[in-house]
Amino acid sequence: KELQIPVLQPQPGRKGGSRLKCLSETRHLQFYFILPVIKMSAPSMEERKACWGARDEYWKCLDENMEDASRCQKLRCSFESRCPQQWVKYFDKRRDFLKYKEQLQAGEYQPPGTTEKS
Repeated sequence: KELQIPVLQPQPGRKGGSRLKCLSETRHLQFYFILPVIKMSAPSMEERKACWGARDEYWKCLDENMEDASRCQKLRCSFESRCPQQWVKYFDKRRDFLKYKEQLQAGEYQPPGTTEKS
């Protein structure tokens, strides 16, 4: 099946760079997918300790700044760079659950979208 697609050709640009010029031509498309083999290994003890430390520092910052994440951006970046992505997702969900549990136990939890009527 033939598709009409734009063809991009490099054109000289300023400062040694190049710009792309779009030309319309009819081309036959073939797609080849090469999937890399990724060898996953568990983090070492040092890597785990670095991750947990970065997480604890970030969480402490959030606690001290009333959950204002903008004040803890550097610590968040450190946390994300030291921990596997799946761990970051898990720890974020874990913190949300722990905060919910604290509020529930203290009787302070208000479901979203509800207001007190007296």
